[in-house]
Amino acid sequence: MAKPLLWLVPAVWAGGAVPVVALSIRAGQDALGANPISEALNRLGLTALVFLIASLACTPVQLVTKWTWPVRIRRALGLLAFGYVTLHFLTWLLLDQGFALSAALEDVAKRPFITVGFVAWLLLVPLALTSTSASVKRLGFARWKQLHRLAYLCAALGAVHFYWRVKKDHTEPLVYAAVLGGLLLLRALHGRKKKAVTAGAGGAGAA
Repeated sequence: MAKPLLWLVPAVWAGGAVPVVALSIRAGQDALGANPISEALNRLGLTALVFLIASLACTPVQLVTKWTWPVRIRRALGLLAFGYVTLHFLTWLLLDQGFALSAALEDVAKRPFITVGFVAWLLLVPLALTSTSASVKRLGFARWKQLHRLAYLCAALGAVHFYWRVKKDHTEPLVYAAVLGGLLLLRALHGRKKKAVTAGAGGAGAA
């Protein structure tokens, strides 16, 4: 029987707050460099992508290791990702764009890297709103699971946003894209294995 590990989710939330606290301290000390808004955007966006990919890694890790604890923290990691994406978006809208909605919408329409980032944030909104157990019951597990598969698309869009935002060295965004690709491959292989087992069991039953 799995141990309760009651400290696990609170520890994830506490650890998840560290990046924004550290960023706030740096901002208060005027230590964000020559372009503090750009630095804040970079830090918040990267942290969001890390948490989103970490949330997507929970199920593959469980499938490979048979551990149960990764799935217990998946929701917290996903909500942390949404929180950091929202902070990233608000920093861009309020500080970079000065809350000029017309100019912001023009940027969204004309600059592809902003377009994909904005779409990723929009797609994460319903996932965050339906992250509760009550939402699973209301939607039904099958529909809920299908909806939350959008998280992979959000992560892919986030990786593209990161790649297009970086002007010179694309090594780091490509690493994140490779990790995401590996997770998708693991899920696909597990899905094929599960279908093969189900088909085999069906054939044995028919025999």
